[in-house]
Amino acid sequence: MTARTASAKWKGNKAALPSKICTVCHRPFQWRKKWEKHWHEVVYCSQRCRRGRGARVRRQIETP
Repeated sequence: MTARTASAKWKGNKAALPSKICTVCHRPFQWRKKWEKHWHEVVYCSQRCRRGRGARVRRQIETP
């Protein structure tokens, strides 16, 4: 399935969009048009989670 046919399939039916779970905040997020070409590489729901990924790991290591 190409990206073009996939996006045409979901037009007007947002409930059918694929979703993933953010690795930092563990919240679900849905497919966005800007991620169309690299959806398989998307891991974070936002720039805030992308920036905060290291801080969360450091906090877990420091906590006894």
